[in-house]
Amino acid sequence: MQFTSKLLEGKLIKRYKRFLVDVKLIDGSIITAYCPNTGSMLGCDTPGSLVWLSSSDNSARKYQYTLEIVKIKQNYIGVNTARPNQLVEDAIEAGSIESLEGANSLRREVKYGVENSRIDILLEYDNTNCYVEVKNVTLVEGDIAFFPDAVTVRGQKHLRELIQVVDSGERGVIFFCVQHTGAKSVRPADHIDKHYGELLRQSAAKGVEILAYQADISCEHILLNKRLPVSLD
Repeated sequence: MQFTSKLLEGKLIKRYKRFLVDVKLIDGSIITAYCPNTGSMLGCDTPGSLVWLSSSDNSARKYQYTLEIVKIKQNYIGVNTARPNQLVEDAIEAGSIESLEGANSLRREVKYGVENSRIDILLEYDNTNCYVEVKNVTLVEGDIAFFPDAVTVRGQKHLRELIQVVDSGERGVIFFCVQHTGAKSVRPADHIDKHYGELLRQSAAKGVEILAYQADISCEHILLNKRLPVSLD
């Protein structure tokens, strides 16, 4: 995913009302921008951090700028939760995800399951379908990426749906899109949502595939390019 225009650099003043951030730009001016992340952003919203914003030409928008990247220490973090599905789709179509190659078609947001869900990506092969649920990962402690960064009832539901997909004879994949350049591996965040960790292990035991890929993040692009190990121990 290439940014279509140059990102605007500044320093984060604060995040508030979940969807808003105040940013001090290089010229000293202060703007309010849209924060496209409904999660806790644990470890990603430290005041004083360098941030980069994209700009929209849509005159109907209340806020022209959108928070895209935060720099914490020497690491870059992609915080726009509207990006991961496209990042994974781009990587699949580029042939970068070996285990997901060869699909005849790719569809987004397809209804499935018994709990009124929509799958992020549905890959259709000659003899089976593959249901891919994408999760954005931004919480890193040390060099370990953890998911989730808050209790996620919705995420628990998705795991239950994927177990049923596999039980029906099709493929189910939980795909951790790690938008943090400091991660070297991925683990379930049992210290935050113990039930999610239990369900993830149950999913793996049932045959749900777990993939994790790390993004290369810069002011010009965000691209998934490196597979990370996932530990369930």
